[in-house]
Amino acid sequence: MNQKMIEEILEYLPHRYPMLLVDRITDVVTDESIRGFKNITYNEQVFQGHFPQRPILPGVMILEALAQISGILALQGRDLAKDNPGIYLFAGIDKARFRRPVVPGDRLDLVATYKARKSNFAKFDCEASVDGQLACSASLTVVEQKT
Repeated sequence: MNQKMIEEILEYLPHRYPMLLVDRITDVVTDESIRGFKNITYNEQVFQGHFPQRPILPGVMILEALAQISGILALQGRDLAKDNPGIYLFAGIDKARFRRPVVPGDRLDLVATYKARKSNFAKFDCEASVDGQLACSASLTVVEQKT
C-alpha cells in the first residue's frame, strides 16, 4: 500500500480549493492502478447552486475527480523535481455512465486503472462509488502538457 495524504497530493496536482477533488490516496500500484477518495460535504461551494433544496454533486465534478486521480497515477514513479513532467490535462471521456446521485455526507471512492499508454497520452478505466454502489464509470484520457 502506498498512501498519500493531502500534502503529497498537492505536490502532484496543480489544483487548489475549490477544484481539488481528491482528499486521500489509499493505494497505488505504479503503472497499474490507484485508489483514493473525496469526502463530500455540504460546505462544498457547488451546493450553493446545485441544487440548494436537494444538493447533488454534478457529474462533471465526479469525472474531474476521476481525471485528477488518473493524473496522479500517470505521474507515479517519476521524480517530480528532476523529471519536470508538467501537468496532465483532461483530454477525453468515453462511455461515461452515471448510476446514482452523490450527495453531502457521501465518501466518493475513486479508482483508476491503466488501459493504455502512448507517448504523452494515457487512457484509464475509472469508477467512482459510494458505499460499494457504483456512482459513475468512464474511460478517461489525459495528456501531458509541459510547463
